[in-house]
Amino acid sequence: MERSHYQALKAIKENVKNIGAQVLEQVVRGAYSINGTDYSYDFNFSESDAPSTTYLPEGFTYLPSQVCPERLPSMKGRLEVNMSEISLEEVERSLLEREPGMALGGFWKPEDCLPRWKVAILVPFRNRHEHLPILLRHLVPVLQKQRLQFAFYIIEQGGTEPFNRAMLFNVGFKEAMNDLDWDCLIFHDVDHLIENDRNYYGCTDMPRHFAVKLDKYSYMLPYNEFFGGVSGLTVKQFERINGFPNAFWGWGGEDDDLWNRVQFANYSVSRPYGDLGRYMSIPHHHRGEAQFLGRWVFKCTHCSFPKTTPSKRRWVKEGADNSSEACARDLSQSHEKAEW
Repeated sequence: MERSHYQALKAIKENVKNIGAQVLEQVVRGAYSINGTDYSYDFNFSESDAPSTTYLPEGFTYLPSQVCPERLPSMKGRLEVNMSEISLEEVERSLLEREPGMALGGFWKPEDCLPRWKVAILVPFRNRHEHLPILLRHLVPVLQKQRLQFAFYIIEQGGTEPFNRAMLFNVGFKEAMNDLDWDCLIFHDVDHLIENDRNYYGCTDMPRHFAVKLDKYSYMLPYNEFFGGVSGLTVKQFERINGFPNAFWGWGGEDDDLWNRVQFANYSVSRPYGDLGRYMSIPHHHRGEAQFLGRWVFKCTHCSFPKTTPSKRRWVKEGADNSSEACARDLSQSHEKAEW
């Protein structure tokens, strides 16, 4: 009797899982299609379980002259995510009490070892003043536990034009590289909160997609080419793909173009295994802004190519290289480091 009861529960659970996957598929197909044409997406896509990895034991010591390990005992795994509102001043005070050596822009580097990566965290921003302190309170301690050298660059868009996330990243890249010789770039939405501190924010030999499983997508990858939320590239990789496209105004589409650029440059995208790539998203509505513009639907007021030019013909000539200062001035009233 108990065995049959168990089998019945197992069957119900499997049916619920299948129904949920089917519902998600219909949502994704409805949202990510243009003129009835679906995005290419393998709905049977699954990630393998994480291979066994060894993190250093508590009490492990290393010299200041040695490169910081990637798997430190300070990286415990699952994090508590606190979305309660807090002021930027309170976050500054709290972080400086914990680490008085933190400098302007949230600049920090470890003193007990040599940082493996110098990481610029680029955050596109407009009217998210309640979200930014939450992100900083949550992410800064994670980066410190990972023993990375880092600073935050908050690239703010002014004016009333639709939001241009991609161009803000290009502007932020130029500002960051004028500031310091960074070797790793993290492109981070302000409302994405990491759930596992073993999701290492260093770069790899391939472009990295960190935010694989987001709570608002039921912790499932929406489609295989999804490259949004939090991504990372080395400076060399970013320059080779000519950065982000400048032509996407409104919400959506630029990450798919970035995915294409990565493929055209003969890179592949790496992702964290299993649940390491889980994130929670701070609730927000894109008030009054265009959404799901799609791969080839965008407004371009500063570009010489036709607006329907596919990214395969566009990426070499249009991107970080020609995000001109005039274009940046039109777009952004300020692009600066977060002042702590």
